[in-house]
Amino acid sequence: MQPVRTLAAALADTTVVLDGGLSNQLEAQGCDLSDELWSARLLADGPEQIAAAHAAYVRAGAQVLITSSYQATFEGFARRGVGRSEAAGLLARSVELARGAGESGDREVWVAASVGPYGAMLADGSEYRGRYGLSVLGLERFHRPRIEALVAAGPDVLALETVPDTDEAEALLAAAEGCGVPVWLSYSIAGERTRAGQRLDAAFAVAEGNDQVIAVGVNCCEPRDADRAVELAASVTGKPVVVYPNSGEQWDAERRRWRGGGTYDPARVGAWRASGARLVGGCCRVGPGEIAELTRLL
Repeated sequence: MQPVRTLAAALADTTVVLDGGLSNQLEAQGCDLSDELWSARLLADGPEQIAAAHAAYVRAGAQVLITSSYQATFEGFARRGVGRSEAAGLLARSVELARGAGESGDREVWVAASVGPYGAMLADGSEYRGRYGLSVLGLERFHRPRIEALVAAGPDVLALETVPDTDEAEALLAAAEGCGVPVWLSYSIAGERTRAGQRLDAAFAVAEGNDQVIAVGVNCCEPRDADRAVELAASVTGKPVVVYPNSGEQWDAERRRWRGGGTYDPARVGAWRASGARLVGGCCRVGPGEIAELTRLL
């Protein structure tokens, strides 16, 4: 169902449910994501699989669908021989697929265009470290063309997500400035610091006073780390908080696989809401089952 109000307006009086991890749902559908483009490869090779994954989350109750563009970049596509015009079309397709899936349901569904960090393009796990040796200006130049291509496809919000450090947060906000689409800013963290080791209160302060930012928070982190982060994000910025942690399993970048057990518990949503969370969901390895339980609890 096409939304009739902005996401920012909805956050003023309600808590909105995000989807879960796209990659794990695609794998559950039998897709091979071993390619360095990860789920972005399916924008060209299997768009129907992406549409089906989005639809699974709509059925589970998700009100925001995050597009499959996290690892989709002009540079990454170029390594596969895809030209800029075709790559721009694939980025637009990520928004169109999510929009189409959202319209299949009976509730308002917003589309968040995923803008992953520079490290996601490198496909070597460096998005969990940050500090790539690039300046803020260099990172801004990298992100701007992709943001422009996604904005042209008409998403409701840009998800500046899994950001490992404040330099990249500043670059992303600068690249999105004046684009006409609101954003949320979401860090990947370890404890009470960014993946690059900066204090979270300083990291959240990057978005303070920026009216384009409708929510600030964390994703792609352990559920237990999200608890304190929600409190900090709300107290530092006064903005609605976005929170969508992983299952609690650990990603082994060298072996490219998950290890350990899951600790994601939808029951955490009560404490998150009390602390200021207004966009809640899951990231890697959190599936439709957990999102359905979140929906039920809310």
